[in-house]
Amino acid sequence: MSLPVVLAGARGHGRSHLLNIRRLEEGGLVRLAGVCELNPLSPAELAGFDAPEQSADLGELLKRTGARIAVICTPIHTHTDLALTAAAQGVHTLLEKPTTASYPEFERLLAGLDKSGTACQIGFQSLGSHAVGAIRELVLDGAIGRLRGIGAAGAWVRDEAYYRRVPWAGRRSLDGRDVVDGVLTNPLAHAVATALRIDGGDLAGDVSGIELEQYRANDIEADDTSCLRLRTARSARITVAVTLCAERNAEPYVVVHGTEGRVTFWYKQDRVRVERTGREPVETVYGRTDLLENLVAHLEEGAELVVPAHRTGAFMRILEAVRTGPSPATLPAGAWYGADGDNGPRRIVRGVDALVAESAETLATFAELGADWAAPRTAPPAASSATSAAPSPDTKVLRLAGRAVADYVHRPRLPATLSPRPYLHPVRTLGGVVVTELRPADHAHHLGVSMAVPDVAGVNFWGGRTYVRDRGPVALDNHGVQRHTGWLAPDPDGCAQALSWTREGRELLTERRTIRTYALSADAWALDITSTLTNVSGADLSFGSPATNGRPGAGYGGFFWRAPKEGAADPRPGVFSATATGEDAVHGSTAEWLALAGRGWTLVFAGGDEETRRDPWFVRTGQYPGVGSSLAWERRLPLAGGAALSRRIVTVVADGRLDRPAAAALVALAREAAPS
Repeated sequence: MSLPVVLAGARGHGRSHLLNIRRLEEGGLVRLAGVCELNPLSPAELAGFDAPEQSADLGELLKRTGARIAVICTPIHTHTDLALTAAAQGVHTLLEKPTTASYPEFERLLAGLDKSGTACQIGFQSLGSHAVGAIRELVLDGAIGRLRGIGAAGAWVRDEAYYRRVPWAGRRSLDGRDVVDGVLTNPLAHAVATALRIDGGDLAGDVSGIELEQYRANDIEADDTSCLRLRTARSARITVAVTLCAERNAEPYVVVHGTEGRVTFWYKQDRVRVERTGREPVETVYGRTDLLENLVAHLEEGAELVVPAHRTGAFMRILEAVRTGPSPATLPAGAWYGADGDNGPRRIVRGVDALVAESAETLATFAELGADWAAPRTAPPAASSATSAAPSPDTKVLRLAGRAVADYVHRPRLPATLSPRPYLHPVRTLGGVVVTELRPADHAHHLGVSMAVPDVAGVNFWGGRTYVRDRGPVALDNHGVQRHTGWLAPDPDGCAQALSWTREGRELLTERRTIRTYALSADAWALDITSTLTNVSGADLSFGSPATNGRPGAGYGGFFWRAPKEGAADPRPGVFSATATGEDAVHGSTAEWLALAGRGWTLVFAGGDEETRRDPWFVRTGQYPGVGSSLAWERRLPLAGGAALSRRIVTVVADGRLDRPAAAALVALAREAAPS
């Protein structure tokens, strides 16, 4: 017996679903019972169907028709509510990608699906290709040697009318609701999702170290030309380069690089080319499983879903990084030129077709490939051979021997509840592994590497909720902001910055911050940060923490480094000092140094002066990976009016998982190499 289906959103891309439903209806698998549209479809649009019911109210339509499946192809910001409307009535869904418009909405969707017990298939059609499984088997069998990385490329042509076709096109938000309709998260999202599935890293905990370079040539809010790089639980490096401003349309593809060959997958065509050292290339075109047909088989026969919602978790982590990150940089007029398209004028980014392909080939980002519009255009006042401006004027790129090792966002655009402050992210090893995380789902106020204090005379310079004695964490309107006020004298090894710590216009502290980078070996470098805070409030101040406010062991506040989680199976990096091992043993100690060791990377933290060495270490590895110093471990730290305090942390950033002797040796080397 055919299953009754309701289609929500039958125009635009929804027409492809309408055609597919007609195909499956002819095969006796489904029956179009209803169409949910703001404006009813005409008889011509419904030709071939037997007068399905129509309504603009999805919930009511599902009740009237007794639908078993809802196909939802509506604007991104409506996905969660409509899918949960269906789930609440026990109706299963095929939901268009992207899954939701934010990671919190994704979690809300998963919770609703779990409560209702309904199935939800996400419309990443490329994942239905039988080529995906075949490529995974080739890689796992070692057919192309050891995996070096995965690149993806998409170069499409879209004219300016594309962004005027619907109100949400090219928007980051609309009427206060997240949309995130950028090239990475919508039109070429399949490139991202396909690369993740081939790697096997498609769950939420499988990705770390997300790096983004996002640009816009068109007059839109979202990105139309972007590059993404990340690490997965298998330590694979994935790079995705995409644009809607290409000279000509090209078939998007994913290329898997091995030490003894490569596999290229043109995912819209289901076409695979295998090239192995010493052998002739072989091309194969695979079949494909239709996602709606698979959902029917899941309900009728218990078949495994191809794209269940939870398996888009890694993709949603990327979308969240896009959503919460800075707005895409506007490309200067010289970086693009206008041309006539099929439906009017369009914009073409100079050289982007070749650049996208080169990124997939080399696993490098646009900036690393030397794109003029991604490279520094003007040097900031304190620029030197070690630093240069990033694509955004609010970011400095710290370099060693010309290699970018960290981005310093000195004028962040963040909501007040995150206590806006400068931060370093991404920070990379010399081998390119990202060892920081920005605004993770578990703690949105964790900002890579930053100076953050939960309580300065009652003002929250940490972000998020404030711990209140006898009440616990409370959302208060007490957040401060660290404002960049200028660059100081040029520093040949980094940058020197002046900052103002304020709350509602009242200045409490001024800060002089210096950041230096220096090489230690072919596999390690040091990040040296000194912060000097001066009380300019006109009164005595004191620094506190959740611990001083009644939460034992939570004495964080000062320097803080949020590291990336590892894979879902074991998200915890190891932690040790010269004399102890494990979070419980190291947390709260005044160890001379401590190391956080993940898969393929190690961070070794050391106090750079006597005052800092007396501060206890705050360490987390179980709940999340993070290390910081503590200004107020058990008692508040007073700072008299006009007085200053200074702290210095030197962090060794190394490739590989170091043992205790190697970590100790690098700390000693860092102290020897540190500039005076």
